Amino acid sequence: MLLVLFLAITYVLFCVDKKDMSMLYVMLSNYLEFHLHMTILIGIIVMFSVRYYMKRVSRNVYLVNFACYKPPASQMCSKQQFMDISRRPGAFREESLAFQKKVLERSGIGEKTYISEGLHRVPAEVSTREARKEAEKAMFGAIDELLSKVKNVKVSDIGILVLNCSMFNPAPSLSSAIVNRYKLRSGILSYNLGGMGCSAGNISIDLAKHLSQVHSNYYALVINLECNNENWYRGNDRSMLVSNCIFRLGGAAILLSSCPVDEFSSKYQLTHTVRTHKGADDLAYNSVVQQEDDDNMVGVKLSKQLIAVAGDAIKTNITTLGPLVLPVSEQLVFLATMLARKVLKMKINPYVPDFKKAIEHFMIHAGGPAVLDAVEKNLMITEWHMEPSRMTLYRFGNTSSCSIWYQLAYAEAKGRIRKGDRVWQIAFGSGFKCSSCVWRALKNVDPALEISPWMDEIDDFPVRVSKAQVFE
Repeated sequence: MLLVLFLAITYVLFCVDKKDMSMLYVMLSNYLEFHLHMTILIGIIVMFSVRYYMKRVSRNVYLVNFACYKPPASQMCSKQQFMDISRRPGAFREESLAFQKKVLERSGIGEKTYISEGLHRVPAEVSTREARKEAEKAMFGAIDELLSKVKNVKVSDIGILVLNCSMFNPAPSLSSAIVNRYKLRSGILSYNLGGMGCSAGNISIDLAKHLSQVHSNYYALVINLECNNENWYRGNDRSMLVSNCIFRLGGAAILLSSCPVDEFSSKYQLTHTVRTHKGADDLAYNSVVQQEDDDNMVGVKLSKQLIAVAGDAIKTNITTLGPLVLPVSEQLVFLATMLARKVLKMKINPYVPDFKKAIEHFMIHAGGPAVLDAVEKNLMITEWHMEPSRMTLYRFGNTSSCSIWYQLAYAEAKGRIRKGDRVWQIAFGSGFKCSSCVWRALKNVDPALEISPWMDEIDDFPVRVSKAQVFE
């Protein structure tokens, strides 16, 4: 369109003589004199149409690229190493050690997960200094790798920064540490989310989405992070010991854009975000709590009702997401079944929609095997769909909010992501909250061209994880 207009103007200016120009001017004046109102009306319609179109286009949010941090081998921690650390003098009683060993055996976690560098030392160093060092290594490592993937993006182009780290919130904030390290612009919109649990990754994406739709001239950098060092529990309350056994070190960096031109260079388009908060219910609110035990040791207490609470939150979230993604046929069957049960009082089982008709890839937060098994059963998905979640839990442990990105990296490394595929990331955590993000792949992802934490070992997976390892 612009090229045609440019050629037309050029022709008028250089290829038409003055006499023809005068005639053209007279004809245009006569037309406007008799059709002025129609011309103004058409101009207004065109203006509003362009504005409406641009507004719709600018609402699209794209995932340009992402990166996951892979700690050095020196921070790797096998189950035996974990137990050796726990057996150091002055820490746990024998019954607590036996309980931790039992949890590890049934956790679904493998032998190559990572823990804080300070915990490997003798004696273990648990401090704010070590926690900050751990956080900086993870977030800077992920950001450096991300920037190496998007070489056409400069740090000066980043105008939005959203970081989430649930358990470690020092001053200055971790988001300020990023601004300082990369010398980001002084007008950057910076947010540091704390205390929001394992679902905070999707919450950060949702926040960045809304900010990007308003400030479309800048890229949005999202950091998912969790720190274990300062939150290493040193007491003997069983409900608090579980978090020591399953949480591990990890971090992810994600770059978003709402600029239409970035659609052609991005991997995914964000299609839906759904957030569910069950905090009004006391049972849900108290299912995951950071507090002191009877010996005044700080830890994260997981209640026995956690699985039930998580199931309820996931159910509510799925019910909200379903109408947005499911085909009409599935929605009609679900509605008909519900009316038959509620109105006609028919004794039939509730209809569970087939989400496989709407979603190709399921990235379920790797919180633990019991939750993964429950989600697999309720959604009626296959072991193939659950593979990224289970393998991420096995290889990296529960990396909190960033586990869903290790899972997406796994699917990419396996060459599973094809253009048009839909990816559903669902996470849940303290509060109690459940959040979902649905992405649509904009291109085939070639694993040979990707840098990821799986690239050197993807051929070793999947591995068989026995059902005997499930922790109840």
